Amino acid sequence: MNAVRPYTAAFVSRFLQMLQYRTAALAGFGTQCWWGGIKVMVLAAFYGSGTAGGSAMPLAHAVTYTWIAQGLLALLPWAGDPEVAQAVRTGAVAYDRVRPVDAYTLWFARTTGWIAARVLPRVALMIAFAAVVLPLSGLGHWGWQPPASVAAGAAALVSAGLALLLSASLVMGLNIATAALLNERGINALAVPLVIVLSGNLLPLALLPEGWQAALLLQPLAGLLDIPVRLYLGQFQGPAVWGVLALQALWIAVLAGIGRAAMGRAMQRLDVQGG
Repeated sequence: MNAVRPYTAAFVSRFLQMLQYRTAALAGFGTQCWWGGIKVMVLAAFYGSGTAGGSAMPLAHAVTYTWIAQGLLALLPWAGDPEVAQAVRTGAVAYDRVRPVDAYTLWFARTTGWIAARVLPRVALMIAFAAVVLPLSGLGHWGWQPPASVAAGAAALVSAGLALLLSASLVMGLNIATAALLNERGINALAVPLVIVLSGNLLPLALLPEGWQAALLLQPLAGLLDIPVRLYLGQFQGPAVWGVLALQALWIAVLAGIGRAAMGRAMQRLDVQGG
């Protein structure tokens, strides 16, 4: 327990720190509702045109997918942890090299707390709006539908927890690149388009060409959004449920292993700035 305590404290302190930014959460929620509504209208037009006649995902599922994607927007690894970027710019990153803890695990705990605190308020507000307010307003067919079953909802919750760890693993990659390059702008700019498309945020991956589906499912960014939502919708059944959960866990282990090795090399060559 004593060995775990520093990392638990780092997670809790960063989580509580980020929860203080309520105005940012409300502003983000408003923006996500606006863009969610636009996406739903585009999907309705797409399905109404008859173009999606053979689609693997019905319109009701695509609408629910969109609202969940908007609620989980802050989960996606758009950029590295700004606290790490600031520490690299000021030279404060040197302190993490002399602390009596594992630097990778410490950064991972901080990053996980940062992501979780940004996601939870926004997804709660999105559920209240899309799953409660819209149906009560007579717009239930444009709202967030319940899970396919209790088992599907439970599997989606487990998958969402794994998605949080997977996102933290990917953000750690951006953090380490920032420490190695001494600047976060370039690597963050490269990450954004990949995350938007390959996570399913721009469009449900099931609506992309059929020949791409196996590759799209196996790549790590699918575990951030597409897999949890498709579990929620009941699109994976039986052994396939355990298979996609294991795929998420595998990518977490792989990315964490690569990240730990890369961080060791980056810290050995680190040029400390500031003063």
